[in-house]
Amino acid sequence: MAATTVDGTCDPAFVRVRDVLAAQLADGRQIGAAVAVRVNDREVVDLWGGHADSDRSRPWAPDTVVNVWSTTKGVVALAFHMLVDRGLLDPDRPVRMYWPEFTNDAVLVRHLLSHRAGLAAFREPTTADELADWKLMITRLADTQPWWEPGTASGYHALTYGFLVGELIRRVTGGTVREFLHREVADRAGADFRIGLSPADNHRVATLVQPPPPDPAAFQAMFAQLNPVALAVLTNPIVGPAEGNAEFWRAAEIPAANGHGTARGVAALYGAFAFGGVAGGQRLLSAGQAERAREGQGASVDLVIGAAGLGGRESELALGLWLSGPDGHYGPNPRAVGHDGFGGSFGLADPEAGLAIGHTMNLMGNVIADDPRKMELIEAVYSCL
Repeated sequence: MAATTVDGTCDPAFVRVRDVLAAQLADGRQIGAAVAVRVNDREVVDLWGGHADSDRSRPWAPDTVVNVWSTTKGVVALAFHMLVDRGLLDPDRPVRMYWPEFTNDAVLVRHLLSHRAGLAAFREPTTADELADWKLMITRLADTQPWWEPGTASGYHALTYGFLVGELIRRVTGGTVREFLHREVADRAGADFRIGLSPADNHRVATLVQPPPPDPAAFQAMFAQLNPVALAVLTNPIVGPAEGNAEFWRAAEIPAANGHGTARGVAALYGAFAFGGVAGGQRLLSAGQAERAREGQGASVDLVIGAAGLGGRESELALGLWLSGPDGHYGPNPRAVGHDGFGGSFGLADPEAGLAIGHTMNLMGNVIADDPRKMELIEAVYSCL
């Protein structure tokens, strides 16, 4: 195994985290990656290494940002809970109260946060380019017939989550979720995290790389047995590194999937759920609302993730975040919460341990949830506490 340089800072008590990241880079499971850990809102790990491109010509730098896919959802959930704190949104009200054009009276706001709205996928054929058209997306979703009875099951809203929750944010603030996130969330917490990059940031964006599946036949067989909603979620439209690296994607507002940030930015923002509403030393949420964000909405086999990512095992969503649960998706505390991003990034918050973690990378894995690199890093962090 070749020696690999890992830069940054690391409390001596957390040297095992450095060792794990270095090993992943050295054995080729990472091209470039970063990990950040906060304990009681104090930074104890801020490490990075490898390269920001597949040619390994551009070193990963302290300010390298990368598309973190669905890790973005936890940050959007933070913005949502801030507006609940301000009395502008109520999880128990019908969506239509805030969004009159929304046609289904049975969908409650909490159903959007917990992926129980039945609107997990578009029914109309949708292209990746169309995801950049906010008006088109929300018009379609306002009229979409649910794939199941709202509130009765969870089915991962991989792309639609951001438009649904983001439109509620737009309705009550008068601005876009991108604007609110930048002004009221990331900038206040000093977190390098954006939905929609400016051209001035393009020089520091890591290039996403997708390796071929280890067993193409098994991969095709998995898709062949998917239920209709899971198939629609994963293929209408198909998005991957080619889209994530495209100029339109980086500049667009796709709040379920195109957040760009550093690992330290992810850790700071997820820290709001770990440290009683405080992120980067700034209070964003009341302690009570940070706790309510962890309220489980019922364990079940998710119609999408259960079919394609967790082998039929039960999992449980809170309000915008996944609970660690008995399988330890986010460490040994069942009530820890977090969110995976397509390919391997993640954010984690564990209030009982006083812990927040952020991980970003550019070599995407082939599993939908619980990437092995993620699980190694989480185990290493907990072993150091």
